[in-house]
Amino acid sequence: MKYLHTIHHYDTLVFLRLINRQRHVSISYFWSALSKTGNGPLYLIVILAIGAQLGFDHALIPLAVLAFFIERPCYFILKNSLQRHRPQDALNNFQSFIVPHDKFSFPSGHTSAAFLMAVLLSSFWPALDMLLYLWATGVGISRVMLGVHFPTDILAGACLGISAAELSLSLL
Repeated sequence: MKYLHTIHHYDTLVFLRLINRQRHVSISYFWSALSKTGNGPLYLIVILAIGAQLGFDHALIPLAVLAFFIERPCYFILKNSLQRHRPQDALNNFQSFIVPHDKFSFPSGHTSAAFLMAVLLSSFWPALDMLLYLWATGVGISRVMLGVHFPTDILAGACLGISAAELSLSLL
C-alpha cells in the first residue's frame, strides 16, 4: 500500500506541474478541441465512413467491433471497481476546465479508445502510424491538461487500448 501512496504522490506532483503551466483560457480551448476528437461517437463515424468508402466487408469493421467489445467491458470494470477519484475530487481547491462524463478517472477511456483506434488503423495503413500515435498521445495529454485525469490514468488507458487492439488483431 505504501507503493500506491508513493505513486499517487508523484502522479499528483506531475499533474499539478503540468496543469499549472497552462492556466490560459486560449490554450484550454486547444486541449478541449483535441480531447473531443477522442469522443466515442466519432469512432463510429470513422468506422462507418471507412465501411462506406472501402466496403462494409473490409477487415477493419469486424476487428474494430471485436476490439471495442474487449476494451469497453474491461474499461468499465476497472473504472468502477478501482474508483479512483478525479483530480477535482481528489485535490483541494482544484477545478477542472471541463465537466467529466463520469465520476472516476482510472483508466482514461478517451485515451484507451484513441490508442485502440491508432493501433487498428495503423495496422491497415502503416504510413499513418506516426500521425495516429501522435493524435492518440495528444488525446491522452489533453485529458490531463483539462484537469480530468492524472498522468497514470493516461498510461493505464493507453495500455488498455493497445492491449485490446493487439488481442483483437491476434484473434482475427
